Amino acid sequence: MRKWRSAAVTAAWVAVGTAAGALGAWQLASSDGGGAAHSRPLDEAAVRRALTATSSTPSPPASSPSTSPSSAEPTPTERSTVRFTGGTATAECRRDGTVYLVSWSPADGFHIDDDVERGPGAVARLEAEPSDDDERDDLAYEIRCGAEGEPRARVVGDADD
Repeated sequence: MRKWRSAAVTAAWVAVGTAAGALGAWQLASSDGGGAAHSRPLDEAAVRRALTATSSTPSPPASSPSTSPSSAEPTPTERSTVRFTGGTATAECRRDGTVYLVSWSPADGFHIDDDVERGPGAVARLEAEPSDDDERDDLAYEIRCGAEGEPRARVVGDADD
């Protein structure tokens, strides 16, 4: 009798643990990750799918005043991922020559400082800070649009130095 009760208790714990794990996996799979721009890193294929989904929306004809956008914000000409030592960023180069950071993600061993200048502007700025090693320097980056309309990142001096 005692062995049967022990086996039943073990089976119940396994069932509860499995159900909790399945519920957690389902919640993660169905959650909306749109809250924070840098909440989860995306691989390149996921970024391309997201870009395709957002850029496949047809834009209204420019000649029709009734359907023209009410916002004076310029439309992007190029959106692409910029890679740098401290992580990656998805940026838009707009027709007026400004850059806008859509999202960013730190590389392993780094985090992105909260003081991000995402634009739109002539330059966007962010800083990748080492997560675990105070001896490594912070990496400050400027992102600008190149002549071809593609965003480019370059290291600049740390503003805190």
